[in-house]
Amino acid sequence: MILTVTLNPLLERRLTFQKIIRGNENRNGTLELRAGGKGINVSRQLNQFKVDNLALTFIGGNTGRSLNEILHAENIKLLTVRSKNETRNAYVIFDSSKDELTTYFEPSPEISESEADVFLSKLEKTINNCEMIVLSGSLPGKTSNHIFPAAIEIANKLDKISVCDTYGEHLQDCINAGPTILHNNIDEIRTSLGVNLTDEKVTTEFLNSLYLKKIKQVYLTNGKHQFYCSNFDYHFKVIIPEIEFKDAVGSGDAFVAGVVYSWQKDFTFEETVTFASACGMANAASYDTCKVQLDEINNFRSEIHLSPVGKKMKLIDVSPH
Repeated sequence: MILTVTLNPLLERRLTFQKIIRGNENRNGTLELRAGGKGINVSRQLNQFKVDNLALTFIGGNTGRSLNEILHAENIKLLTVRSKNETRNAYVIFDSSKDELTTYFEPSPEISESEADVFLSKLEKTINNCEMIVLSGSLPGKTSNHIFPAAIEIANKLDKISVCDTYGEHLQDCINAGPTILHNNIDEIRTSLGVNLTDEKVTTEFLNSLYLKKIKQVYLTNGKHQFYCSNFDYHFKVIIPEIEFKDAVGSGDAFVAGVVYSWQKDFTFEETVTFASACGMANAASYDTCKVQLDEINNFRSEIHLSPVGKKMKLIDVSPH
């Protein structure tokens, strides 16, 4: 079983209009409620792959109850911790005449220290029964800064695979804890760590520094542009084709789900990179979030090219398990 962890979930309220006129009243939009949060997105995509998983998250107030109902309707298996404060909302306005999305986020709710302690205790018990843990997304406040680093340390002690896909001031503590796999986009590295990955030399030096922290695989994605990754101390540049982006929300989460699926299927590293990249691309080419199918993913796989940077790796399976 795969455990996904989302500390800061959201209820997305999506209003779609045939045409938006700025500065005027816009009526007759259609409203759709969706469940959001990076780990929840990973669980949704894993369900598409028929990979057994459990989503652990905070739930608070009436918004949290609505989120809970939506997730159950999606058949996402849930383990929740109640919070006193309301789960946050996000408001998405879609102008179908322009294929234009605008998103507005409410402030994150405050989580009490006791709630954070309950969450970590439940997380520690659950890690025992999973193969892999995926730690995703932003935090609801400083009281939860310790949860992801502690979870990585617990996973390491129990010899479990941990995937870290988070950002913010706690990212350095997560890196220091030594997750098995790290995924970030380069903007998150810049804003969280103050590291500007401006060229190949700087990027490979950064990858080396992460390997010294005992992180076995790193993926530093960059939206629709080429990106760099590493398997142990072997570095690679990944070239992806141009596509028509519809909605990039959740593409990083689809990428992470692709990495997890590849681990389950014992893919080689090269197969993992191309499959995960194709997952992200297929998601960006859709208005749905993390609902891409294998045939959609396979349409992109042959167009993704991986080339070594520096020393070359022998063509054997050196995945981290």
